Amino acid sequence: MASKRKGLDKSLIVTAAIDIANSDGVEAVTIANLAKKLGVKSPSLYNHIEGLAELRNTIALFGLNELHQRLEKASTKRCGEEAIHSVASAYLLFAHHHPGVYELTLAPDTRVKAIEQASLALIELTIRLFQPFELDEDECIHAVRGFRSLLHGFASLEKNGGFGLPYSLEKSFTNLVSVFINGLNFYKGN
Repeated sequence: MASKRKGLDKSLIVTAAIDIANSDGVEAVTIANLAKKLGVKSPSLYNHIEGLAELRNTIALFGLNELHQRLEKASTKRCGEEAIHSVASAYLLFAHHHPGVYELTLAPDTRVKAIEQASLALIELTIRLFQPFELDEDECIHAVRGFRSLLHGFASLEKNGGFGLPYSLEKSFTNLVSVFINGLNFYKGN
């Protein structure tokens, strides 16, 4: 085994990869770009990581855990509509501030046990948000999917400049989440 460069470790490599993903996009996270950023030769990285797939999985896991932490904080001491609005805003902020990491959280490799567990933790957190609406299990899963789709759709359109009209994005987002909540209230009443 080749000797490891002093000061270079997996944590430093992952942090550099996250920086590249967030500033230049996920496609820019390559072994060559990472080596250049860290000032090492590409083969040196393989002393600390198995390859690009492992690195992307590590970033995805970091993102899932970070997103969970932020959503959990946003929902603490809140319930019902207030909690849903707070979580929605926290989700959108995460997508804004960590665009590359966010992208890797969208469809991560759930064959990796830690990623599967982190993904399930996010689903469980969202299910708890919807408990006050007394949805049955099927309705709740559909609501989780709808909520995620709503949040991702808005984040994606905003990131790609899809909202060109001069109206408040914040107001549009708040209204959209309110309409979703009204839908939950409709199910609760039936």
